[in-house]
Amino acid sequence: MEKYDVIVLGGGPGGYLCAERAAQGGLKAAVIEKRWMGGTCLNEGCVPTKSLLYCAKQYSSAKHGADYGVSAQNVTFDHAKVVERKDKVVKTLVSGVSATMRSHGIKVYMAEARVDSRDADGFKVWAGEELLSCDRLVIATGSVAAVPPIPGVKEGLASGFVATNREILDMKELPKSIVCMGGGVIGLEMACYFATVGVKVTVVEMMPKIAGPTDEEICKNLMKTYEKEGMEFKLSAKVLEVGTNSVTYEDAEGTHTIECDKVLLSTGRRANVQGLDLENIGVQTERGAVITDRHMCTNVAGVYAVGDCNGKLMLAHTAYREAEVAVNHMLGIKDEMRYEAIPSVIYTTPEVAAVGETEASAKAKNLNIKVVKTPMMVSGRYVAENMRGDGFCKLVYDLDRNCLIGVQMIGSYASEIIYGAALMLETELPLSQLKKLVFPHPSVCEVIREGLFMI
Repeated sequence: MEKYDVIVLGGGPGGYLCAERAAQGGLKAAVIEKRWMGGTCLNEGCVPTKSLLYCAKQYSSAKHGADYGVSAQNVTFDHAKVVERKDKVVKTLVSGVSATMRSHGIKVYMAEARVDSRDADGFKVWAGEELLSCDRLVIATGSVAAVPPIPGVKEGLASGFVATNREILDMKELPKSIVCMGGGVIGLEMACYFATVGVKVTVVEMMPKIAGPTDEEICKNLMKTYEKEGMEFKLSAKVLEVGTNSVTYEDAEGTHTIECDKVLLSTGRRANVQGLDLENIGVQTERGAVITDRHMCTNVAGVYAVGDCNGKLMLAHTAYREAEVAVNHMLGIKDEMRYEAIPSVIYTTPEVAAVGETEASAKAKNLNIKVVKTPMMVSGRYVAENMRGDGFCKLVYDLDRNCLIGVQMIGSYASEIIYGAALMLETELPLSQLKKLVFPHPSVCEVIREGLFMI
């Protein structure tokens, strides 16, 4: 029986980085992954969707280049080639992860993991038919698409009429129309892709706004942008049934049916811990997710959980940081997880990015705040590249603590700028210090500097 210092269940972002950091810390590490290295993020989530969205952006630029002095004739879009390119991107990055595992001497078992037991010699874990032993165990099995108990959904998944993020990314032909069930990040990004390349898109969202906790003004701005391109949004709408070629929903005005060629199921995700037999060692869960503390420890000594499976913030970069915190705890290095300054991004066009408190969440907590809204048009670069852009940046400043507690923005490069805002929140620098930061000119990120001087 092979013995390890740490065994990681799952080869996604949290899992493979955890194994890498453990190996760098001198621990003998192994990963058990039943599908593919890189997990959902690399294979059927973050990376492949960005590949598709970039291709769609190129297509849109080619079609609408006249305003910038660029004319092109007979611009076409080949979805099959876009998917082929996406597959190459994924293959390259998955190979990179596998190479990293080998370079650090990490054993990867491509098998289904099951927790067997715990005894004086440590934890016993099955990798397929092979029994392994370890001193520490990390659960990093990610999440799966939540399937709501709506009539017709399971049948639609079986027939292929309904697709989750997994199937939609491998679809070789574009539908003429699609209904996105759910207006969260996954639904909006795929809606953006399909709408940009000419598919009729309808987003059906149960809540009165899209994009979950995202700032309401930003949500309205994003909706307005896509409504101009023909996308329809049905808000405060409850899906009642999925038919063989339709979706029926209910709102305040009554019951409606939308005929479509495809349905994207994007109603959220749930922690993927079923079938691991965690109960054999007494790991506690809540609402299907593993309970962890600020060190990523579970209730069982020596067992950790990182990434989506703990249900805290289902973001790949959150999993990265949680993995580092877990390994530091193993190595006796003082560290703990903070969730107050983790950025989030919606990779639509325009991009949406946020970190920390929104105006609404800060007011709900009765915080003494000042909110500053700055149009992106204050940036010379933004004006040069966005002739009719109406993006903006919001800063939420805590007057009692004298520090920035939230930043939300919509516009070009938001995904690349938001980390700077996250650093401002994490360090809790006072306004006097923030105003001394030098921003490059001309750059879109200068919108943050402009806002700071308005507080």
